[in-house]
Amino acid sequence: MGAQRFSTLVVEADGGSRGNPGPAGFGALVRDGLGGRVLAERAGFLGTTTNNVAEYTGLVAGLRAAAEIDPDARVQVRMDSKLVVEQMSGRWQIKHEDMRRLAREAAAVLPSSQVDYTWIPRAENSAADALANEAMDTREQIARDLWRESAGGPPAEQEPVPTTRPHGARVRFDGHEPLTIVLVRHGQTPLTVAGAYSGSSVPGPSLTSRGRIQAAQAADLVHRIGREVWPDLPRPSAIVASPMVRAQETAAAVGRRVGLPVTTDARFAEVDFGRWEGLTSDQIAERWPGEPEQFLMTGTVRAPGGESVADVGERVVAGLRDLVAQGVGRTVVVVGHAVQVRAAVGRALDAPPERWSGLRIPPGSVSILRWWEDGLTEATVVGCPSDL
Repeated sequence: MGAQRFSTLVVEADGGSRGNPGPAGFGALVRDGLGGRVLAERAGFLGTTTNNVAEYTGLVAGLRAAAEIDPDARVQVRMDSKLVVEQMSGRWQIKHEDMRRLAREAAAVLPSSQVDYTWIPRAENSAADALANEAMDTREQIARDLWRESAGGPPAEQEPVPTTRPHGARVRFDGHEPLTIVLVRHGQTPLTVAGAYSGSSVPGPSLTSRGRIQAAQAADLVHRIGREVWPDLPRPSAIVASPMVRAQETAAAVGRRVGLPVTTDARFAEVDFGRWEGLTSDQIAERWPGEPEQFLMTGTVRAPGGESVADVGERVVAGLRDLVAQGVGRTVVVVGHAVQVRAAVGRALDAPPERWSGLRIPPGSVSILRWWEDGLTEATVVGCPSDL
């Protein structure tokens, strides 16, 4: 495996404690300083400790990962902890013994002249924060080295895939390549647990702890596509997400895992439930007798002040056709919602909207379509749970 060289590496690190002290975890990732591609991720559960110890532990883990990638690269550390940034820059004293020990460990990884420290707002450190929360949720250690997978060889998206058609796959006699579309439903939210309608008329809610675990599991499954899982498919090379918070959080987990940026397309948003937003099925049935059944059974009846399932199908297919027009022979991940995924699969199968509710799409699940330029399609998998 040939060594890789980077002029600059960026370390983003964070840590958190639920109680301070309390159950704690750290998260860190290393990016290519030029392109921003994620090269490595580190996270871990620390048991009971403080926020500051968790943040310092994240820093040490991030620096060590950067040194493994390229010990000669200049490293820019970005953290939202002003305490750690000021102490490691030598401007503030370190009084706590645990933090002094961790600061010495961090300083010993690379020469001080090679490392710069910058404070950033918390909102700009969301990737490291999400890794820390993933570690606290799962209580596991995480070490992902994306840079090793392509070291000494072509980038993953350029590697050839098997030319033999898998058993059961769609038959084509002209050799034309399709676009592979990986549809990921977001992880669990509080409204998922409550059984309430959660559409696109409001940006929230966020993922629950269980939802973040499901997002991480989905990210791992997506990362395996084109490898040991569905090896005949191209590896993912682009990620598009709904603008809703829960989809963006899930897409961010996928993006970190596969080392790709996330773009947003409102056409992949969930159905607009209008005045049903935030209500349970029982509440809706009580206030609008018979309408929920018509909404689901016909697929063409609109929620009051909102959309129908068929409306979602129109905008989702328009978005998918644009992705096909942008290039086939590749895999694009689309992170969205239950009705949006059902609409994509239903339209691919040319099924009428009243049949789409019969597709089971669990939180964090993965569905895969293949879409040719002439409109021919294949449903490779539908609603595959990501924790299998």
